[in-house]
Amino acid sequence: MPCWELFDRQPRAYRDQVLPPSVTRRVAVEEGSTFGWDRYVGTDGAVIGMHTFGASAPLRQLLTKFGFTPERVARVARDLVAPG
Repeated sequence: MPCWELFDRQPRAYRDQVLPPSVTRRVAVEEGSTFGWDRYVGTDGAVIGMHTFGASAPLRQLLTKFGFTPERVARVARDLVAPG
């Protein structure tokens, strides 16, 4: 979602087509703050993002440190849809 404001101004039918209300287990990946994503992933969803500020290192190390890896994203998604 490139812009919350533009998305929120769309008609409800469009927003429901993009984020169907029946899909309650969503994952948002935001390399910035997690603030605000809860309204799009819902109470059963998860947000992968940064909760701190000021880390400095090569990009690949930071991506791993903060969990922005394909393996972590896949694990979070699998955990959301796992039975029980």
